[in-house]
Amino acid sequence: MTQLSERLNTPISTAELERRWQAVRSAMEAEKVDVLLMQNNNDHMGGYVKYFTDLPATNGYPNTVVFPRDDRMTMVGQGPFGGSQELTAGGGDGVRRGIKQVLTTPSYASAHFTRDYDPELAVRALQPFANGTIGLVGTYQMSFATVDYVKRHLPNSRFVDATELVDRIKSIKSAEEQELVIRCAQMQDGAVKAAFDAIRPGMRDYEVSAAAQYYSRCHGSEQGIYLCASGPIGTPIKFSQIHVQNRVIKEGDYVALLVEDSGPGSMFTELGRTAVVGKVPQQMKDELDFTIAARKVTLDLLKPGTPCKEIWDVYNEFMRKNGRPEEARLYCHGQGYDLVERPLIRNDEPWTIQKDMNIVVHPTYAYNGNLSWLCDNYLIGSNGPGDRIHQFPEVIVEVG
Repeated sequence: MTQLSERLNTPISTAELERRWQAVRSAMEAEKVDVLLMQNNNDHMGGYVKYFTDLPATNGYPNTVVFPRDDRMTMVGQGPFGGSQELTAGGGDGVRRGIKQVLTTPSYASAHFTRDYDPELAVRALQPFANGTIGLVGTYQMSFATVDYVKRHLPNSRFVDATELVDRIKSIKSAEEQELVIRCAQMQDGAVKAAFDAIRPGMRDYEVSAAAQYYSRCHGSEQGIYLCASGPIGTPIKFSQIHVQNRVIKEGDYVALLVEDSGPGSMFTELGRTAVVGKVPQQMKDELDFTIAARKVTLDLLKPGTPCKEIWDVYNEFMRKNGRPEEARLYCHGQGYDLVERPLIRNDEPWTIQKDMNIVVHPTYAYNGNLSWLCDNYLIGSNGPGDRIHQFPEVIVEVG
């Protein structure tokens, strides 16, 4: 067995990869799928490639994987024209495990004439299945160019959407995956503390989010999103990306920070809290108590077998009954290698809650002129969620 490279950042164990492969192959056998084709281009919501290979797709570069039911994988990615490398069965090259061959080409989404370069290599790997059934995984992630090319050049293949097949396996976290989820939450506890400790009047919002990002990167995170916004108390604020984080924080402002990054091993959780530069008004404390009560409505329903639509409906009824804004987007969902992973706790999600899911709950709304919210993760046990994974206090923090 080839030794894993020391260059890898918190690799998943080979035994865990083999567990995943076996589970998926058993499902492929049951549904008569011969091979899977997947493609991601980022490691925020592009977790399929990572799940199968323990290697992320990054920075808009397509990473295509062909996963046969009865053979090792082929990976297609960025590299020189005609690049081809055969890997040994016993651990690959110390970085790429379960992979039979790596094919490369220098394609770029910003250069449209290269659109056929990657799918041409994928078709080469799919030729043994020219008369078989090909399952497409994560079709929302795959480029039109890839699917169009593959279907045109393999006209005798039967194509099915195999995303659901993979999602049902991927959403249930193994013991090893759960440990990585916990490590991510612990890292985020430190990141939010570091950011709040740094807040001073005269800083800009992006400096707060940068403090959180720096802490996370120094403690094993590879990437993530750091949303921050400040404003005068009594004014609703909307935290967002760095492009709109240029506001100067002033004495008496409140600051909302959401850290949603991956931890060591690339599992996501997310932690969100509010700070006040000065004293926290009683009104804000009282509203946070209500927000915690609203979250409890959801937590009480996060039991295996509960339909996601039911949780959504009950939560919104609670908000309506108490004169607060209903949720109209997404306040609770799964996480794993994707920042947002199924199930979505929403009226359009057909799933029910299952044991060993990693679920984040973040009721967020504006009321009486202020943003009120909090955000924490939970692992689902046999009887529902256990204790909060994050340990950051459930308070509005006084800083500055």
